[in-house]
Amino acid sequence: MKYQNFIKAIWALSLCCMVMSFSENPGSKKNPVRKVKPTQKQQRPNVLFIPIDDLRPDTGCYGNKIIKTPNIDRLAKRGVVFNRAYCQQAVCNPSRASLLTGLRPDSTQVWDLKTDLRQKMPDVVTLPQIFKNNGYYTVGIGKAFHNDYPDAFSWNEDLHVDGFPFDPDATYQLTDNLIIQKEKELAILRSGKATFDKYGFIYVKANSTEKADVNDDAYYDGAQTSMAIRKLKELKQKEEPFFFSVGYYRPHLPFNAPKKYWDLYNPNDIPLARNQFVPKNAPDFALYGDEELRGYTDRADLPSPWDPPYDVEKQRHLLHAYYASVSYTDAQIGRLLDALDELGLSDNTIVVLWGDHGWKLGEHNSWGKQSNYEIDTRVPLIISGAGVQAKGKKSNALTEFVDIYPTLCDMTGITIPDYLQGTSMKPLLTDPDRRWKTAAYSQYLMGRFGPKEKRKPEKMGYAIRTDKYRYVEWFEWNKETSKPGAYLARELYDHTNDPDENVNIAGEKANKKLINQLSLQLKKGWRYSKPQ
Repeated sequence: MKYQNFIKAIWALSLCCMVMSFSENPGSKKNPVRKVKPTQKQQRPNVLFIPIDDLRPDTGCYGNKIIKTPNIDRLAKRGVVFNRAYCQQAVCNPSRASLLTGLRPDSTQVWDLKTDLRQKMPDVVTLPQIFKNNGYYTVGIGKAFHNDYPDAFSWNEDLHVDGFPFDPDATYQLTDNLIIQKEKELAILRSGKATFDKYGFIYVKANSTEKADVNDDAYYDGAQTSMAIRKLKELKQKEEPFFFSVGYYRPHLPFNAPKKYWDLYNPNDIPLARNQFVPKNAPDFALYGDEELRGYTDRADLPSPWDPPYDVEKQRHLLHAYYASVSYTDAQIGRLLDALDELGLSDNTIVVLWGDHGWKLGEHNSWGKQSNYEIDTRVPLIISGAGVQAKGKKSNALTEFVDIYPTLCDMTGITIPDYLQGTSMKPLLTDPDRRWKTAAYSQYLMGRFGPKEKRKPEKMGYAIRTDKYRYVEWFEWNKETSKPGAYLARELYDHTNDPDENVNIAGEKANKKLINQLSLQLKKGWRYSKPQ
């Protein structure tokens, strides 16, 4: 304990120095703070920003008739549901860095979980930061940026609930899981390699699921919602409009949720994935090895995507846990929406809900994210509230996460920076059926995750999703130059005949002309595919 207290003291001292250094010069030439005279809230809409970790487009408003998401569905009725929205890379840190800068991964150079955006782009103006620079009061709670990289330039206030770890996804309530955690913590302490977060916690995983008979605030997502509601009451009293990000951890692993949300489901009613096999003719490196789930104490037996499928009862348990976790987060969103209504803020608040990437629940015989496939790159995105004319509508336009930054600027009267790499979706909020982009672009750097035997050489896959096709080109990745090298393979999937992407038809001679066209569109890049 003396060692832990010493580490905590060092953390506190370093944190204090960091805060002082940020406070000394918040308006440097490279990050200017524009002095904008605040106008009345009624004239400038607030923004409630709701990132959700690992949420796939699998809610009621996206057509799932079994999952219980009444509050996300309620939000959908107030806005536009984007049926074909895509992240730029299907893993947390790159996806969030891309969305929050309006830049694509090859521009941010954030392709993995370890890279700090500010180390690569110290002068970039993030989405909340541009609102802060334009007279908004910005507050973040929960997960907006990747867990380990909070951003002092972005927030007037960066909140955290006392009593929880800095990375609170692995929060447990049941004795069995707490014992596993303590045993692992003790082993780490004895090894002399303990790393404490700034609140004095060691991050360790126990089991992959938990069903505890506790109230919502026993886990972080519930507790932060209570804090967020209190903060909304404070924000209502301010002269400035607000940009408030409330980022949820569930349904990220571990799938821990109060028992009452598990009780919403009969696991036998939840369908198993219908394509529990790797795509036929696909490169053997195109799928990730599910190391994230396998790292939990109870999932060491998880097969790889190339092995026979997981035990059916274990699949049903994981699906049940995921659904319960989604319903738990949905209930917290309902509390937020109720607070907006009760405070009279709903009519003048834009609400943006998004999940940072998809997630495989047995599809392609995999469990997790991290691929270039539709199941991982397609994401939930709902924009509702103030300024949305087409309420209760759905759009099939191809849209991308890099579009959110310019869209929110456009909706609030902030000048859109000319270097952004997305397109404002504001026209789709009035006319969801209008012609739009001809392709959405994603990519994935394979080799920094997954089984060691599949990591070298690192490989970058570049993908486009057009109206009818998904096309991917794979290259060796030169880590020194951060550029693609030798060509390796390609994939082509026909979404008219094969919406689950089960058969790679890139090798068929009849598709040669089509492949040449898609390859050219991929090489020309996102500017070529912008809406006219």
